[in-house]
Amino acid sequence: MNDEPLLLTDRFELWRPAAADLPGMCRILADEQTRRYLGPGRADRQAQFDRLMRNAGSWMLHGYGSFAVREKGGTEIVASCGVFHSWRGFGPQLGMDDVPEAGWIVRADHCGRGIAREVMEAVLAWFDREHGPRRIGCMIEEGNTASERLAARLGFVRYGEHETCDGDERALLQLLERLPAATDH
Repeated sequence: MNDEPLLLTDRFELWRPAAADLPGMCRILADEQTRRYLGPGRADRQAQFDRLMRNAGSWMLHGYGSFAVREKGGTEIVASCGVFHSWRGFGPQLGMDDVPEAGWIVRADHCGRGIAREVMEAVLAWFDREHGPRRIGCMIEEGNTASERLAARLGFVRYGEHETCDGDERALLQLLERLPAATDH
């Protein structure tokens, strides 16, 4: 683990990714309900290793990424939240390639406690300070009303949709964006 968290909120410490985070990331995604709106996201160790490496790469190449979220003074990861650099491969017209993207995943036994809201408010303020106010994309699978409400509260507005498929699995993604003007409220 890094020496100290990069950000603090009232209740949480936000840490950059570390190799030791892999078991905690696996635990977050172990719950089927947590994965319900993550498209073809898998919980196995290999998939979470790939996620951890992509996140570490986002931090290394762009200076931002998702945070391992721990309760103050705690050691367990209770959420993964942040703004990471993504390339979804949907094509340039959909605005989700080579862009900062916001995302949050909260461990099932910690849902409903306002973690994503508290952390994402701090992350977005930090991102704006460190990287300048700019467009940030976000994707939310249709039906994930809790994340839709949070995205709206954070200043994201819907601008399109995209259907994905992985074998027989199909998902309709709501595409959202937070424009620099959204930070002026």
